[in-house]
Amino acid sequence: MHSRSRIIVGRDVELGTLRERIDAARSGHGGAVFLVGEPGIGKSRLAGAAIEFGYTAEMTLLRGRGSALGTAVPLRPLTEAVLSLLRSTTVDVAALGPYGPVLGRLVPDWGPPLAGQESGSVVILAEAVLRLTSLAGQGRGCLMVLDDLQDADAETLMVVEYLIDNLAGQPTLLVGAIRADDTPALQVVEAAARRGQCTLVELDRLGPQELRTMTGACLGVPGDEVPTAATDLVWGSSGGNPFLIEEIVAAMVEEGLLLPDGAGWRLAPRPPATLPAAFTRSMAHRIERLSPQARELLSVGALIGQRFAVAVVQTATGLTERDLLNHLHNDLVSQLVAPDDQLSDWYAFRHRITRESLLALVEPDSRVELARTVAEAVMKVHPDLPGEWCQIAATLHLDAGHTREAGRLFAEAGRRALAQGAPTSALTLLDQAWTLQADDAPQTRADTLESLLQALGETGQVKRALELVNSPDQVARLDPRRRSTLHTRLAWTAVVAGHLPDALAQVEIARELLGPDAAAEDTAPIDVVAAHLALDTPGQDRMEVAEALARRAATVGAAVPLPVVACQAWQLLGALVRHRDPAEATRCLERARSIAADHDLPIWEIHALIRLGNDDALRDGTLDRLEEARERARRTGAVTARQHAEASIALHLIMRGDYPTARDLIDQVLTATTRLKLIETTQYVLLLGAVLAAHQGRRAEMESSLAEFRRWEGDESLHAQRVHGLAGTFCALLEEDRPTALTESAVAVRAEETNPTVFHLGGRLGLDMLLRAVVDDLDWATYDKLTTDPASRLRWDRQFALFARAVLLGRAGRDEAATETVAEALQVGARYAMGRHLALRLVAEAALADGWGTPVEWLRTAEDYFHRAEIAPVAGACRALLRQAGARVGQRRQGTGEIPSALRSAGVTVREFEVLRLLTGRLSNREIAERLHLSPRTVERHVSSLITKTGLPNRIALSDFAAGAGSA
Repeated sequence: MHSRSRIIVGRDVELGTLRERIDAARSGHGGAVFLVGEPGIGKSRLAGAAIEFGYTAEMTLLRGRGSALGTAVPLRPLTEAVLSLLRSTTVDVAALGPYGPVLGRLVPDWGPPLAGQESGSVVILAEAVLRLTSLAGQGRGCLMVLDDLQDADAETLMVVEYLIDNLAGQPTLLVGAIRADDTPALQVVEAAARRGQCTLVELDRLGPQELRTMTGACLGVPGDEVPTAATDLVWGSSGGNPFLIEEIVAAMVEEGLLLPDGAGWRLAPRPPATLPAAFTRSMAHRIERLSPQARELLSVGALIGQRFAVAVVQTATGLTERDLLNHLHNDLVSQLVAPDDQLSDWYAFRHRITRESLLALVEPDSRVELARTVAEAVMKVHPDLPGEWCQIAATLHLDAGHTREAGRLFAEAGRRALAQGAPTSALTLLDQAWTLQADDAPQTRADTLESLLQALGETGQVKRALELVNSPDQVARLDPRRRSTLHTRLAWTAVVAGHLPDALAQVEIARELLGPDAAAEDTAPIDVVAAHLALDTPGQDRMEVAEALARRAATVGAAVPLPVVACQAWQLLGALVRHRDPAEATRCLERARSIAADHDLPIWEIHALIRLGNDDALRDGTLDRLEEARERARRTGAVTARQHAEASIALHLIMRGDYPTARDLIDQVLTATTRLKLIETTQYVLLLGAVLAAHQGRRAEMESSLAEFRRWEGDESLHAQRVHGLAGTFCALLEEDRPTALTESAVAVRAEETNPTVFHLGGRLGLDMLLRAVVDDLDWATYDKLTTDPASRLRWDRQFALFARAVLLGRAGRDEAATETVAEALQVGARYAMGRHLALRLVAEAALADGWGTPVEWLRTAEDYFHRAEIAPVAGACRALLRQAGARVGQRRQGTGEIPSALRSAGVTVREFEVLRLLTGRLSNREIAERLHLSPRTVERHVSSLITKTGLPNRIALSDFAAGAGSA
């Protein structure tokens, strides 16, 4: 006889599903399958079958399980899964890029995660796990099996949900097993199944014939050789639950109800009509047969968890190693527990019912004493309480009635969970600690409350955090200085969450608690928060207020020292003073970087490096320091910092005219940020997409990016300089729509004057001056005033300012100086291909009108550039101005590829197609003529020709047709 069936009975369909999904994953079509059912229904056995299939197929395997502790250990299933991978294969961590160090939260050998880094986000961890499985499964497929997910912590479930939504197209199959209880795990999986993102396999009990087959497998005979009366008894007591079938069959044999009969089995004489209660509680029956020492040993293990460490059990029971192992290898005990298949010197209960039955049989008074003994054993074996032992010890002390010690350990476990980037699990632990510490010392309560507020902030529960810290019942016993610290922390949490009125209120409370004679070291953290709030508050003096607060905080932070406060303040100052003194801005950022390096704050150092790299790019167009920041972020695992660096690089590549590389970077960052749901970064990158489209004259793409920006709840009014200045103005100019360009530029300038920001590329000190100079709306006094602004020395704007100066000089009759200034502007704008050539086109127009310089040469240069860039309106304008200057203009026949084949077959020319595209806006002949630099009569001839060639009845029909052709 076998204690368990060696075959899986009644699950052919489910096994077929697993095989199909494994084959699909090996072909690069990953996904997720979840096995759901009551305890004992066979979920773990099916998961084990999946592992056998994966092993046979030579897939990479990862295995993990949920924790059976009262409060789930953060990320334990994932940690086990990754460690199981590392035991069987070698992973090239460098191939994971910045996501490698993020996995340090799961794998200590890969280095501890950096304190306070942005990659503490669970979503970024989920992306790291996704990339790890993809890397591990290259060429062979990857199978991740997570058992007992009903016991998983919230962060693990977040990662699981992320994997479910993103495994399509990956070589990874996720198989999870979940008890059919109303748990968060089941809710996550059922919601994913409704979205069509995963396969939900609900396991039913076995039918009578399947039960007969399984009973025979337990007895080692074919099912039809099992006496019908015996299977009827098993059916009546098990209801078809596979685990109970095995237990009841084993109990019937042990009690002599089933007897061997040659090669088969027979039922004992006069069997009962139904099995007595002892058999239906076969687990309790088996436990009662254990020796006292064996029962104590297993009871100690059950208090620890579903799995238990041999060393702790030995210390708690006082058994010698030999006696302990003899008990564990005893036939009866080995039916209840087995060596853990992943951790050496650990044992695991074969089924959770075993553990639950053991604990149920321990009398309450005995359990208290046993919990005290086990808690002491844990402290002896693991005095520092590493990993999950802190939580185990807290639970044991609680069971032993030691509420104060339990509260202390739950608080410590909560703080560790926060440091690990598991705020939801931390919140559960800290809430428990907060309750248990009701009568503890104020300082102890304050420490826990501070961590609790952080957890509430990181889980988005700002309202509850406000209620908690504003409640006199909760904080009345704390000294004012500590209460002020708590309100300051909550103010920053509210700033990050976008609750600005609440943040302002918390800042005021914090200041009031400190009083008028507060120490500078206490007010500096408040000043940093207040500085950021000032910058987010509309008003002309907001930058001055923010600077004063940041400067005060920076000075105190450097002196005390308060390194994080100092880094925050100096970096903010670097942005605030750039408009007034770029050199000082650089010094501020260098100071922030130096402080971060001195105090081992690598993430702050990388962010300072990014800002310094932006300064370099704005000042002289170099990207070296931004590339350095990008590489540093990759090496340290600062995922969001790397995305910020890449977004900055993309912006400067757009200005350089390297559109393909910029497009690749934008797509790369956008793919990651949208998947990670990083809202602010996604909004910024979508704005970059609009700028990129605008700088290529692609209005439809620009509008599409802006629409997507709004869909991500972006507020265009807060980014008017980018939307109207860096995007809208350029797009209109590349369409040769100067009135719109002037309007867009004016909107950007007004926005900057009304609400000054730290963004300096809106055009007020550059392109707007050139446009106004060309239309004779700029005088020397205005020019001099604008160019004395220190921010006008930034290279991108300086090129346009110099071109504007050339126009003013030429108009004043100073031809030689004007021409020399154009040469200087070309040198300054050497890095900016499109901007430089667009300025040449505008300056040449003024030079032709005022009779100075070499406008024909400039126009030929600009025309060649825009022709090659396929920006027909500007190329056409250059050719029209060349004709106006009396210069010979060669025919340009390129562009036919843009004409739809049907129109090309009808004989529509490139110029006619340009006219057709402009008809979509219902423009008049004169408006089209102005755009294309043709005469209205020529446009009229083209429209007439288009009506003839398309066979349409009139201009209105032609306009409707043009709209359809444009969208096609």
